[in-house]
Amino acid sequence: QVQLVESGGGLVQTGGSLRLSCAASGRTFSSFAMGWFRQAPGKEREFVAAISGSGSSTKYADSVKGRFTISRDNAKSTVSLQMNSLKPEDTAVYYCNRRTTIIVYTTPGPYWGQGTQVTVSS
Repeated sequence: QVQLVESGGGLVQTGGSLRLSCAASGRTFSSFAMGWFRQAPGKEREFVAAISGSGSSTKYADSVKGRFTISRDNAKSTVSLQMNSLKPEDTAVYYCNRRTTIIVYTTPGPYWGQGTQVTVSS
């Protein structure tokens, strides 16, 4: 059973920063692309960022490009999302996601964490 646990969410002012972390179970972490998605109240869950199994390739939503950075530490089986210059529209529950392929995609794989709340005040 794949288990993903997010942490690092919280309340921050506009322009502030947060770093989210996702810890994954299993010893084959590097075999799978990982991603972050978010869902605001009343809206569809949307793609935020993704990273290939090796960490060599990344993809970002246009809305976060230049502000967010996704990274992974395969030795620790973790993936992180550094969020800078946060805006109120970034407010959402952020979910860690694991694909079943090494190649990075902007669509989600079948495994999800429980989510962590990020709230950006104006």
